Amino acid sequence: MFGQLEGTGVTVLDPRFHRVVPGSARVERLWTGARWSEGPAWFPAHNTLVWSDIPNDRMLRYDALSGQVGTFRQPARNSNGNTVDAEGRLVTCEHGGRQVTRTEHDGSVTVLASHFGGRRLNSPNDAVVKSDGSIWFTDPDYGILSDYEGDKSQGEIGACHVYRIDGQTGEIAIVADDFVKPNGLAFSPDESILYIADTGGSHDPENGPRHIRSFRMGRDGIALGESKVFATCTAGLFDGFRLDIEGRIWTSAADGVHIYHPDGTLIGKVHIPEIVANVCWGGPKLNRLFICGTTSLYAVMTHTNGAARPV
Repeated sequence: MFGQLEGTGVTVLDPRFHRVVPGSARVERLWTGARWSEGPAWFPAHNTLVWSDIPNDRMLRYDALSGQVGTFRQPARNSNGNTVDAEGRLVTCEHGGRQVTRTEHDGSVTVLASHFGGRRLNSPNDAVVKSDGSIWFTDPDYGILSDYEGDKSQGEIGACHVYRIDGQTGEIAIVADDFVKPNGLAFSPDESILYIADTGGSHDPENGPRHIRSFRMGRDGIALGESKVFATCTAGLFDGFRLDIEGRIWTSAADGVHIYHPDGTLIGKVHIPEIVANVCWGGPKLNRLFICGTTSLYAVMTHTNGAARPV
């Protein structure tokens, strides 16, 4: 409230955007010092946010009460996307470990997925927990293409897929196999739609996809039905994103956060002076959007609320 941070601001592209961001809202830079910030996850029990700094092989923790930032875990196996399950446990996608893990309440780490069909995963990128306890995650190859975000390695699966871990049996299955580089993903508030980003344009700027696709969930809540391109990025690439309680998508882009109405209309932007990788909702009312910019952690207060579940 003491002025606007240089390079930040709000662009209204549709009158419906006035409902979601206060006119007095200002973007705050809460911390800086990372190489590539990613995977924010909010823990309401202790008012903290955990996120990844992939190239520095560490996870950081922001205390919303004190404003202090400290190291949560280092080394962190080049962790990328994080989320929280219904029991308040941290679920992490690891580039270095090439696996999806869960941090238990006692601090021990359980490996949930590391192989499929006897072959190592590429480098799990982002994950979401469904209300039935299943974990859905993307597996592009960014973490094995070089040593910057993981360990340069030869892929074993030969493609980049989207997977589901059964919440009861732990069985792993491919749910989508027609992506170039599947990245961020999230369910609609009623879990009838699964949104998945494809960032294939990162290595094929001319012809690679840079969009979010929407999938209708099958009646069994497992199979993915009809899909369509929901939105195409107009600034860089969509990476991670989250939905609010009314089904709007708040997604990362090169110039900040783009906000889409459920009908696919880009209604506004929250500008950030760095490339944004991911976002999540936090605060006691889930009305504070935390934003992972390249080197920094930002936040902005909104008129809406994130879904109660970590979607």
